[in-house]
Amino acid sequence: MIPAKIDPMSITTIREKGVESIVDWFDQHKRSFYTLGWCYLRNPRQMEELFYRSIIKVHKELPRFNGETSFEIWITSIFIHTCRELSDDSSLQVSEEGEPSQDLFKVLDQLKEDEKEAVVLTYIMGISREEAAHFLQVSVGKFKELLFSGIQSLRKEMGDGSSFNGCKEYHKHYIDYLERTLERSKKVDFEVHLYHCQNCQEDLGTFRDVKVSLTKKIEDFHVPAGFMENVKDRLAVKEKHRRKKNKKRKRIGLIFASICALLIGIEVFTGSFTNLYYTWTEEDQQLRAFLQQGLGERLNLEAESNGVKIKIKSAIADDVQTLVFYEIEDTAKDNRYMMNYNGGVFVENEYEIMNHKIYPRYYPPDLTSDLNNKEKNVYQGKISLLPLTEDEGTIKLKIKTLQKLIRDSSDQSAVTVYSDDEYETGEWNFEIPVTKQPSIEYELDQETEVEGLPFRFDKLMLAPTATILDVAIHDELPEKRIESLNFDHITINNKMLEADPYGSYFSYDNGFTFQTSFAPFFGEKPKKVNVQFQSVDLTVEDHKMIELDDSNEYPQTFEYAGSTISIDKVEIGEPTKVVISNHEIENREYEWIQFNIVDKDETEISSMEVNSEGVVVDKNGIEYDMNKNPLVYEEVEQPRYFFKVQNIELYSEDDEKNVIPKRLEIYEYSTTKYLDDVVEISLE
Repeated sequence: MIPAKIDPMSITTIREKGVESIVDWFDQHKRSFYTLGWCYLRNPRQMEELFYRSIIKVHKELPRFNGETSFEIWITSIFIHTCRELSDDSSLQVSEEGEPSQDLFKVLDQLKEDEKEAVVLTYIMGISREEAAHFLQVSVGKFKELLFSGIQSLRKEMGDGSSFNGCKEYHKHYIDYLERTLERSKKVDFEVHLYHCQNCQEDLGTFRDVKVSLTKKIEDFHVPAGFMENVKDRLAVKEKHRRKKNKKRKRIGLIFASICALLIGIEVFTGSFTNLYYTWTEEDQQLRAFLQQGLGERLNLEAESNGVKIKIKSAIADDVQTLVFYEIEDTAKDNRYMMNYNGGVFVENEYEIMNHKIYPRYYPPDLTSDLNNKEKNVYQGKISLLPLTEDEGTIKLKIKTLQKLIRDSSDQSAVTVYSDDEYETGEWNFEIPVTKQPSIEYELDQETEVEGLPFRFDKLMLAPTATILDVAIHDELPEKRIESLNFDHITINNKMLEADPYGSYFSYDNGFTFQTSFAPFFGEKPKKVNVQFQSVDLTVEDHKMIELDDSNEYPQTFEYAGSTISIDKVEIGEPTKVVISNHEIENREYEWIQFNIVDKDETEISSMEVNSEGVVVDKNGIEYDMNKNPLVYEEVEQPRYFFKVQNIELYSEDDEKNVIPKRLEIYEYSTTKYLDDVVEISLE
């Protein structure tokens, strides 16, 4: 069940430390959430997908957590919503025989959806009726009715009859009485009635038995060993592929500012002069392009707190995002700060004017640009807020915390963002007027395939702040699935638009869709677009079982996916240690293997910790040792991370017994395929 609520400082810590803290939080609560997930899904692969997606969604939604509900309820709502998304895809529902308490979940499946969720929230997650009712958007009274009918349905499915024969006017007291929350006067009246009513006595006893049976079956349910490690591996791979080199932008100085002022003074500042004006007066090249296109205006809103001045330079709004350009100056010291939407930056009227179906986009800090190499106490950056729901509005932006930016002294091209004590607090409030600019959408409906997997180009959106390409993935091959589809660039009207390394993500609202963001397009109406592929990340199912025997001499080798893997050591103890290695990198098919280790007595392994050593390899086969010198991952051309050694520690649930490995079960591997395909799509 869910533990007590965490305090506000814990929320702050999670916001500051980002996705790693969210993973740790899920790791601490994996048993209750795994049980919850199994109420909707019956496929271990889908359970990994469930945790993977949920962690990503929590990380993206975290800036919008406002404390109106408990942190646990908020995460639970995201988790259940993701459960529903996955359970809607019937092609992925594969029943797993032999799972603990499998009969319980089959019984739960027979309940109505609202009854099932009332039972699950109460008896699996341990959520109060008030919070659960709020979650299901019903009154507390209605929630009690759902809980009662849910228990009644469970009784029927368990073979104990379909109805309660006791007095109906007392049915509403069963739950409160058993949970000892019934008001004293009603409790006395109910107990007097029970004394004289045999039917109510039997009903109450059966009701209690169903609850006890439900609780016991839940307690017998366990998380598979190594489950969270597999989820963490997937998240680590996603993070590595997300990073790419950010190109430096050249600075063009202010040359004819005085001439510009003179021309404005004599009212010859015509539309044709706009481009020249912003060329002379705006250093930020991206903002300059927007202003030259008439997509925004200068605002220069200022606020100061504790010697730190923030200036909102402009805001560009469209259907993708509201892009806010800002400047932060430390007037007292030589410090530089940035805004971080994961903590300390809030939109007070967000729920009134913004679209919550779209995630805010991420823009990393850049201290290497010419723009940010002028002054030690000034940082110019941008932050992405949610898009508006209406054509115009006023954003009430509240800033309470700024993150300090420090350049890594050992590598002048790198930036380290310290989030523990390296921040500045204060209060900076702005009211930012914005007008949403229109976007153009093209329905594509063009089929193609990659590595034998079919997919469809669905939609192209030309928005002022980004060019968005949607691809629908057909996950039709059970032995292979696309984890990430990476494009290098697209070309429109002979203009190349590079892919945003931080602007790609999967969507599951209307099927399995992969969305990639490219630089914005300014120009005449396009007639065609050329899409240049870069790579595809795949997971390939390839099952293999290797028997383990501690009496054998190690190392021992076996073949897998065309490579030789070595089991270097099996050492029984507390913990039991297993070492797996593969030092061959050249022409190796896979980067990672997903596996499990089964105990000799088939007993539950309480946890499996995996520490990996590996190497980064670029597209040309050049290896980069991650332990030697700081590795600027973004500067490696299309990197792949290969594991070389995996040190595994196994812990038993029984403190008096050691884990004795019986077999190693490998069920799939991850791989990256480099692509050079170009697809031409007509827009006419």
